[in-house]
Amino acid sequence: MRIEFLEAGVTYEGRAALHPLTLTLTGRRIGIIGLNGSGKTTFARLINGLTKPTTGKVRVNGRDTVDDQTAVTADAGYVFQSPQNQIILPILKDDIELGLKARGVAKSDLSTRAEEALARLGIAHLAQRRAHELSGGELQLAALAAVLATRPSLVILDEPTNQLDLKNRRRVAETIDALNEDVIAISHDLATLSSFERVLLFHEGRLVGDGPAASVIAEYEAMNH
Repeated sequence: MRIEFLEAGVTYEGRAALHPLTLTLTGRRIGIIGLNGSGKTTFARLINGLTKPTTGKVRVNGRDTVDDQTAVTADAGYVFQSPQNQIILPILKDDIELGLKARGVAKSDLSTRAEEALARLGIAHLAQRRAHELSGGELQLAALAAVLATRPSLVILDEPTNQLDLKNRRRVAETIDALNEDVIAISHDLATLSSFERVLLFHEGRLVGDGPAASVIAEYEAMNH
């Protein structure tokens, strides 16, 4: 996966949510850290076209996120911070199939694709469960399964361990580590990102740190002491 930001920035009502920046992202595991309102989520949403740049361009594997949004979105799956808002239908498997149907997957393949994604994350037993019955950890894995079922090359995770207890935080972190897909993760849980090869640090809409996890995390901690 190759992601290029070309003087890309976002302004809302005259305020810069993300100041224009130019950089290239490659690699299997990239973390994004920073305080609330620092521009982290805006940056991540630019990658799969959920947010459009007001200046500059973003390209994913050479495709423009505005001009080729459908192709980019198919290649870069996004797991939202609140997975309960991502799961629409009452029954989990039905919800995953709905997402696949919207992507044009053949009706004959829907059930198999959904079952494969659930089994891959060790939650096949949840297929017929109702979303409101799931624990926080199960809900997070269910949202991830729904994205993986679409077979993206890149998975973007917005606070994947947020509001989880220690046991479920570890479970989700281990699942992320085991993914074959490239991962970009926004997280306040610095331990989850400690093994990532590259971490980006945002502050007040600007990229202020970029490098190996240990050094950028140390920089972030120093900023907030």
